[in-house]
Amino acid sequence: MTDPTTHPTGPQRTNARRKLAAPTVAMLPRIADSLSFLYLDIVRIHQDDTGVCAEVTSERHGTETVYLPTAALSCVLLGPGTSITARALATFARHGTTVLVTGSGGVRCYAATLPDSLTTTWLERQTRAWADDTTRLAIAGTMYEKRFGTGTAPAGSTLPQLRGLEGQRVKAHYRLLAQQYKIGRFRRAYDPDSWDTQDPVNLALSSANTCLYGIVHAAILALGCSPALGFVHNGNQQAFVYDMADLYKADLTIPLAFSLHASTNPEAEARRSFRDGLRLFKLLPRIVTDVQTLLDPEAQLDIPDPEEQLIDLWDPIAGAIPGGINHGEAP
Repeated sequence: MTDPTTHPTGPQRTNARRKLAAPTVAMLPRIADSLSFLYLDIVRIHQDDTGVCAEVTSERHGTETVYLPTAALSCVLLGPGTSITARALATFARHGTTVLVTGSGGVRCYAATLPDSLTTTWLERQTRAWADDTTRLAIAGTMYEKRFGTGTAPAGSTLPQLRGLEGQRVKAHYRLLAQQYKIGRFRRAYDPDSWDTQDPVNLALSSANTCLYGIVHAAILALGCSPALGFVHNGNQQAFVYDMADLYKADLTIPLAFSLHASTNPEAEARRSFRDGLRLFKLLPRIVTDVQTLLDPEAQLDIPDPEEQLIDLWDPIAGAIPGGINHGEAP
């Protein structure tokens, strides 16, 4: 016969669930292992005894609850119509998850949280490099060479010269993609005041870029660096974010935007396609490694293998099975 005194009841069960839900340092994944980002709008986010969940209420389905993998998310974008409780926000902060408050469709970032308990090692290196004009210009040149190839930034180039070279190459890239998709002449434009009048490529590019900024921002904050101390961009709290994001646009967001030139809902499709097509376990390690290499070129870093499987899924029968793929798709 079971002794009822050996089974916790009421408050005891609640405390036990909270302890199980509380993460330990060993449980938290590295920033390079995290999921990329999650965009939410028109939901209520709160914390219960199990974890952080998002509640969506509709006439058709009633109230639906989805639990969020907070410890494995690098960035959460909160769009219009979203409410979040203090307990849920505190959980995101403890797990080192960057929370961005954005405009509709994830476009425009209004505010961001900063994870605590960060080392200042990389911030100190960033500050020293940023404050020295010679080192700052050298890092700017290295960034251009990362984008366009070794030797594309001639020795002794000034920042205006580098900006001119960048403008020529980016415009050439736009022309090539415009010809490929047969959309005629393309001109990059970002005008929030005339948002609805812009063409699908510009809308998709702005939306995808904002998602990219969120991922880059999360990686920069996870390293303890300042997103405000940029080497090419200046005078904005996102300056270093824009610097680093520029390294990846030609491979990620620009081709995606042109592929959506005929879309009737380019913003939403850009977010979904960017998330679905993003090689998650390649981009975040690449951002982290690129930041560290730029700030400390002499450091001996472990360059991540893009083919390395960083996360597996547990299965009681098959054992570890590959993560990062959609197991719902038909074979």
